[in-house]
Amino acid sequence: MRLIITIFTLLLSFSCLAQPLSYYFEEDVKFDPMIPTPEQVLGYEVGQWHVRHDQLVRYMEVLAQKSDRINFEVIGRTHEQRPLVMLTITAADKLPKVEQIRQAHLARLSDKEKAKAVNQPAVVWMGYSVHGNESSGSNSALLVAYYLAAAQGKEIDTLLNNTVILLDPSLNPDGLARFANWANSNRGMNLSSDPQTREHVESWPSSRTNHYWFDLNRDWLLLQHPESRARIAKFHQWKPNILTDFHEMGPNSTYFFQPGIPTRKHPITPDENVSLTKAIANYHAKTLDEHNALYFTEESFDDFYYGKGSTYPDVNGGVGILFEQASSRGHLQDTINGPLSFAFTIKNQLLTSMSTFQAAIDNRQALLDYQASFYNHAVELASDEDYKGYVVQGGVDTARIELFLDLLKQHKISAYPLNKSVKVGGKNFTTHSYFVPLAQPQFRLVKALFSEQKSFVDNTFYDVSGWTLAHAFNLEFAAVKSGWGLDVSKAAWQQPEQAPFATLGTHYAFGFKWDNYLAPKMLNKLLQQGVQARVALSSLSAKSLTHTEEFAAGSIIIPAGIQTNPQWVTLLNSAQNEFGIAITPITSGLTAKGADLGSRTLAVVKAPKVLLVGGQGTSQYEVGEVWYYLDRFVGVAPTIVEMERFGNLVLSDYSHIVLAHGNYNKLSDADKVAIKSWVRKGGVIWGHKGGAKFLVDQQLLKTSYLSRQDVASAFKTDGLNYGDKDHLSGRQRIAGAIFNTKVDLTHPLTFSLQRDTLPVFKNSTWLLEMSAAPFVNVLQYTQKPLLAGFTDDVNVEQVTGAAGLVAHSYGRGNVIGMTDNPVFRGYWYGTSRLLSNALFFGHTFRANGQ
Repeated sequence: MRLIITIFTLLLSFSCLAQPLSYYFEEDVKFDPMIPTPEQVLGYEVGQWHVRHDQLVRYMEVLAQKSDRINFEVIGRTHEQRPLVMLTITAADKLPKVEQIRQAHLARLSDKEKAKAVNQPAVVWMGYSVHGNESSGSNSALLVAYYLAAAQGKEIDTLLNNTVILLDPSLNPDGLARFANWANSNRGMNLSSDPQTREHVESWPSSRTNHYWFDLNRDWLLLQHPESRARIAKFHQWKPNILTDFHEMGPNSTYFFQPGIPTRKHPITPDENVSLTKAIANYHAKTLDEHNALYFTEESFDDFYYGKGSTYPDVNGGVGILFEQASSRGHLQDTINGPLSFAFTIKNQLLTSMSTFQAAIDNRQALLDYQASFYNHAVELASDEDYKGYVVQGGVDTARIELFLDLLKQHKISAYPLNKSVKVGGKNFTTHSYFVPLAQPQFRLVKALFSEQKSFVDNTFYDVSGWTLAHAFNLEFAAVKSGWGLDVSKAAWQQPEQAPFATLGTHYAFGFKWDNYLAPKMLNKLLQQGVQARVALSSLSAKSLTHTEEFAAGSIIIPAGIQTNPQWVTLLNSAQNEFGIAITPITSGLTAKGADLGSRTLAVVKAPKVLLVGGQGTSQYEVGEVWYYLDRFVGVAPTIVEMERFGNLVLSDYSHIVLAHGNYNKLSDADKVAIKSWVRKGGVIWGHKGGAKFLVDQQLLKTSYLSRQDVASAFKTDGLNYGDKDHLSGRQRIAGAIFNTKVDLTHPLTFSLQRDTLPVFKNSTWLLEMSAAPFVNVLQYTQKPLLAGFTDDVNVEQVTGAAGLVAHSYGRGNVIGMTDNPVFRGYWYGTSRLLSNALFFGHTFRANGQ
């Protein structure tokens, strides 16, 4: 008897805030009893526990099995191989014909006559919890899916007969899984509402991000991750009219839905999009009013950067809607508005999901007509521009240009190879170049991706203000004026099939060039397999089988005489076919020009052993971006160690230390002494942004810097009122803009760069100053550095002429500091080569600091 009472007491404790379905749905909503409720499948009420991703997927599978309204589909898998789930939901008699409905929906966007068709359904994409620790969205998706599967009556029939609903219950499965484990494992039988309890304060890194600690809500344009690539492919299969994006914000907030700040929309977004957003907002307001829920609009958030879930639809003929719910972070938390329960946050997300459905029904024809006009008039609008499109130079790095073109293609943008060289804007573009015309359905997105806009109606940005794609890839490009004749291929670019290379035999040596973006990855794989290699620190000409081959500085030479792995030629054959990089036979060590192959100027290269420092105080985004770049594009598995564990390491086990952005004050004095000793003995240390600041503060990097406070002090504040505070703060920031730097092309850290300028991404006012010592200033901001995005003239003036990258010797080792993040969001393919060069060639230069 006592055991029964104990078990009953435990059950009561664990269910103290559990809410039944009647808490979430109105009493007049009737459900089909044959469709299982979430509680019947999960074993607990929605909101009692944080749903795990596997449980979420299982419930969606069960609904699809039991309901004739739902198709269940796995559209991809995450880095951790969790399924990306999509439910397609419509009326039972329409579901077997859903493919015909999809094709008819798309036909309206390319045929003005078909665009006039009526009685076609609106397509509504419901996307939940792109940030894993903002989980009320995914938990509410359980209820939304149940409603769509099981609800009975006129209201649900009207909805399903007028819409096709695409339900994405978890945009970030890996993050959601991490957070569910965190919140559930730190919950007691009696809930603690203290904001400081462990349940509400995650350890580093948080579950907001995906496997590589990226913010997937910034990846809709960049498509670095499988979650985003799968989602964009499905998006363009359907081109939804409405796309919802359910988030959370700080616990002491209330509820936000768009429209955001009116002056902060992208100028390319049509005004009709704003009108429809406002019309839809009235439905959310009405629903939340009826439930006495606090909310706000037209405040804080903006619609500028097209790489977010709520803005990507805006440049693709749809209407994106952002929702932000105050977060309980765990199951119950005290806030300025009283105790906030997880169940309450879920209910709000459910309410606005339902109001979205009603808005879609009532505005169905307006949404369909807007989208049809958006696409059917695209070519016509393009003809009004004073230029025809953009020509982009490919050059010798075939991997980088193919990555660029493939990204455009995923966004349904066509690019056409040039048949004949041309000079545009004073620049020569060879037949390795491509033309991206404005006159195509994605007219607006083409403009946005190539935009170099620098001034805006509102100069305050929630996210980045410039993201010119060609600059990120370090590709020369120019606008082609109307009337300019181009000879281009009739067929758009397609990913070419890689023909196998001729089989290599045994020769005196082999060489490959460093131009290709994947060359570092190929080199690392060969080094890991025991192949011995050298790097040419200056150009040379070597005899090949039929000709003399030119090898630029940075080329890799593999002499036969130093190999110890008997399979080394077999490994070379395998590598060139795997990476698509030609390896050239060399028949003699005597060169026609430059150093002979036995020269000491051909430096030894070894597989790097990288220590990447993270932990509390560092930016999980920027540490993750370094990890991702090294893992995906260099084939290096860094050792990631939190600062508190640094003292336990044997530093001699590592060749490189990388310090991404962060505050490294938590390193002990003993740690700092150990780092200096390690560098003196031959180690190479890299730091960017906060990592570079640490190097300067420790007098490892012999230069100085301007802090953010130093830069901000240049702004005049005389006569400002309190109301000017936010405007001044906006001017003092660099929220994300693109700047140009001048490059020392002779330095080993810049090997493979072809141009003497290099665009960099800047989202901080912190600045390294130029060193007075010779040979150490590798990058310097140009005299007119701003290329794209907003930066106040006061900040531009201070950036002008400052150092972008400084590198010098320290004992037998080298220290490298960069002002900006070279691997920002994974898509800065131009500057990322600086980091891989530091890994393979960081030991090859000698230059003293001040």
